[in-house]
Amino acid sequence: MELGLYTFADVDPNAPNKGAEAKRRVDELLAEIRLADEVGLDVFGLGEHHRPDYMASSPATILAAAAVQTKNIRLTSAVSVLSSDDPVRVFQQYATVDLLSNGRVEMMAGRGSFIESFPLFGYDLEDYDLLFAEKLQLLMEIRENEVVTWDGQTRKPIQGRGVYPRPLQDPLPLWIAIGGTPQSAARAGYLGLPLALAIIGGEPHRFAPMFDLYRQSAAKAGVDPSTLKTSINVHGFIHDTTQSAADIFYAPQAVVMDRIGRERGWGPTNRAQFDASRSPRGALFVGDPEAVAEKIVAIHGIFKNDRFLMQMAIGPMPHVEIMRGIELYGTKVAPLVRKALTEKASAA
Repeated sequence: MELGLYTFADVDPNAPNKGAEAKRRVDELLAEIRLADEVGLDVFGLGEHHRPDYMASSPATILAAAAVQTKNIRLTSAVSVLSSDDPVRVFQQYATVDLLSNGRVEMMAGRGSFIESFPLFGYDLEDYDLLFAEKLQLLMEIRENEVVTWDGQTRKPIQGRGVYPRPLQDPLPLWIAIGGTPQSAARAGYLGLPLALAIIGGEPHRFAPMFDLYRQSAAKAGVDPSTLKTSINVHGFIHDTTQSAADIFYAPQAVVMDRIGRERGWGPTNRAQFDASRSPRGALFVGDPEAVAEKIVAIHGIFKNDRFLMQMAIGPMPHVEIMRGIELYGTKVAPLVRKALTEKASAA
């Protein structure tokens, strides 16, 4: 199983100098990606947002910088908001980063958990589903064919036009990311694309039917489910002790969840809820290396996932603590997880 990280590159939305705040975060972010590479993690993902609390509106640009500063780690969007973007440009950008990275780049497409990009780029929210379906179809067409002919409702046709550059990887890896919508899981299976499932609340085992539906949909479409990769994306943090991990992570996590909650009508979070969520059956992966490794292995037993991505850099998390968490993830957690899964496979 691949182990990695993802982030939205959180910044202080109330910073008086937003340029300086973004500069601080991008420098820290690149340091975090370099460290993740150095300690042997497999994947780093960067999500696209168009809000004052997130810096990464152009993940491909930042991943291009990371590509020339790293050697082994795979770099992916997490996600690209395909509905409000141009699939031709998305492909061109990630194909270019793929060349810079010597073939280590992936695209993760999703409809997005926020809607700011739709009015920003002139799209109607009433076309939410149609935009994603058509643009995903076009992106898949571009991956498969150098010269593209395509027609749809959401943009003018493309008549026999080449799309360049072509990536080193052929085809350029493309994942679908979902937040728990059954129709989205079924679509990913039908299209034969890898699936990333975000679990940021509730009890993870309750999401297992999503992967069942995904694999059933693939089989009905004539796709061998065993060839399809799956990922679980969660919130979590690793520190020297479980208590210190919880104490450090709680406040930044609460800031973010309360901010989003005010927008969506959720109630405020509290420490009791947080502590319940980091229990063995909860969605938060917060603790010392042994505790987090044990929980990752347990979740793998439920989902049989091929990839596990953790979001540690959330809200106002101190950079020094993020770096410590990454170090422990790569040097302590990853070896424990890999050893346990190898032993389980051998026993089977």
